[in-house]
Amino acid sequence: MMGSRLGLGLLIAAALAAAGGCAVGPDFKRPPAPAADAYGSAPVTTGDEAQRLVAGMDIPSQWWTLFKSPALDQLVEQALTANPDVGAAQAAMRQAHELYLAQRTSFLPVVQGSLGGERSEFPTGTLTSPTTASSSTYTLYTAQLTLSYAPDIFGATRRQVEMSKAQFESSRFQLEATYLTLSSNVVVTAVQEASLRGQIAATTRLLQLQQQLTAIVQRQRSLGTVSDLDVLAQQSAEAQTAQTLPPLQKQLGQSRDALTALLGRLPSEEPEATFRFDDLTLPTELPLSVPSKLVEQRPDVRQAEENMHAASAADGIALANMLPQFSIDADVGSSALKLGKLFTPYTGFWDAGASLTQTLFDAGALKHRHRAADAALDQAAAQYRAAVILACQNVADTLRALQADATALRASAEADRAAKATFDLAQRQRELGTVGLLTLLNAEQAYRQAELALVQAEANRYSDTAGLFQSLGGGWWNRKQEPRYEQFGASGK
Repeated sequence: MMGSRLGLGLLIAAALAAAGGCAVGPDFKRPPAPAADAYGSAPVTTGDEAQRLVAGMDIPSQWWTLFKSPALDQLVEQALTANPDVGAAQAAMRQAHELYLAQRTSFLPVVQGSLGGERSEFPTGTLTSPTTASSSTYTLYTAQLTLSYAPDIFGATRRQVEMSKAQFESSRFQLEATYLTLSSNVVVTAVQEASLRGQIAATTRLLQLQQQLTAIVQRQRSLGTVSDLDVLAQQSAEAQTAQTLPPLQKQLGQSRDALTALLGRLPSEEPEATFRFDDLTLPTELPLSVPSKLVEQRPDVRQAEENMHAASAADGIALANMLPQFSIDADVGSSALKLGKLFTPYTGFWDAGASLTQTLFDAGALKHRHRAADAALDQAAAQYRAAVILACQNVADTLRALQADATALRASAEADRAAKATFDLAQRQRELGTVGLLTLLNAEQAYRQAELALVQAEANRYSDTAGLFQSLGGGWWNRKQEPRYEQFGASGK
């Protein structure tokens, strides 16, 4: 009873001392948000009426639904639940959370129980028997509780918990970055597929026209109205058109493979859904966040901030390790020569004690570790600054791209309309017999080339629209339910 009171008293005293102590090292403060209210000379308008930028517009968590394609929505959702990168990132976050919970237990004492038996023999010629029995051999049974506790006088434990929590938050934002990158890749790959299908269709028709033109020129050569040079020139033009088709077909196949991999599937499990621009709708309203808001929205910036937080806590831990270390230990138990006699009167024992240790000489190891922690903090701060700069650069680049896309798309659309009007006119004139077949084919060839350029311009605009949502963070803060990885080998716990 007396031992229990003494141990409890020591524990209370240590807890009060720890509560009254302060955590050494720097107290982390979030870096100030950028003061800039714009992105330099980057435009704040897309340059046409098809899309407009809305300052301060919130971003839905499922931003890809703004393209109004049920097939695309389904594939993004499948990717978020089946891509192995998601499973790995979710597992990493769970691991970091469990390590954080484990570290929190450091505030409490550790109590261990033991029960053991020991068979011994003592030298009867030189020592007095430790027991009342006449035999020189005996068995000693011991049941014991051991308590150990390290009071957090200088805040090392608090800094360790702080660091573990920051590492958990870092893994959480890494998971958000994985979601954002994956969903963006699915959308951009679907846009690329739509673009390639449109380019292949236009190129195939161009090749057919070139083949017809070659046949006409060859007939004209047989009639002597054109020279061999004209035939060779047309054959060269046909060959040049033909050589552009296989690379497009290769890219389409590879984009399908890439889309299948994004879904967490093998190439033999290619999805049935295919994409063309007729299946997609260009969002008319686009969000625009100022830099001070952007740093709150970008998962990579938030991850860099938590990494800096962890480095700050590690700096405090390195400093605390240079200071005296306190510990409290206590034991209480019972020893008896027979197992059935444990915990009977006069078999109990206890001990309690406290210790203080201070490293007096380590050849400067602790000092250099502290300096290394200082350097790591400086590194994390620089990496955070780099993440902020990159985030702002991404938005600025995308804004410039959107304006350039609008200009290019407008010019391509005008060229396409002019070429289509010329082709329609040539068709009517051909029906009236005022122009020859060669003129009609040349008009259609010009129209198909303009159509090909229009497809490429549309692809750029769709891709850069998706890029804007990605560069602004993707709306993860509005998610109500987190995707659950359920593919190969996922534990589901």
